[in-house]
Amino acid sequence: MNDSKENKYPDLLALVKARRSVRAFEPTKVERAKLEYILEVARLAPSAVNFQPWSFVVVREPERLKALYECYPREWFASAPVCIVVCGDHAASWKRSADNKDFCDVDVAIATEHLALAAAEQGLGSCWVCNFDAPRCKEVLNLPDSWEPIVLLPMGYPADNADKGRKRKSINDVVKWESF
Repeated sequence: MNDSKENKYPDLLALVKARRSVRAFEPTKVERAKLEYILEVARLAPSAVNFQPWSFVVVREPERLKALYECYPREWFASAPVCIVVCGDHAASWKRSADNKDFCDVDVAIATEHLALAAAEQGLGSCWVCNFDAPRCKEVLNLPDSWEPIVLLPMGYPADNADKGRKRKSINDVVKWESF
């Protein structure tokens, strides 16, 4: 019997707690089946009005990874065996009518977190990178005019020395009930 009050997915909190920003990777290749699973999870992410204004560019070739490294020249970034570049199409995203706010970045952020959580579930580490040379990245990936690279998500098996600590604000610091 399926009680509607029963928690069908009891491990989400554990998964969210396990996901962390990884900045040191093993040189091991990431299996294509794992990448396909992770990408399927991201494909199913919600978006404003279901417009899905995203595309995921999977970069695994050493020469292309080296070109991405030029967009974000950090040693730890160069250690990732794969990088998923999450791109958004502002021409295809939903705009709120009241103020014309473009929800492309919001939609891409949701899909990116789906990628990061699915990677953690598969035993992989990742780290959101948003401070990179976007025009150069757009060139490297041959993106069409309306497309923008929004997030670099380096991914791989975490190295043993990967930082495991992170500080979080308390629940009382971030939750307000009924009004601010």
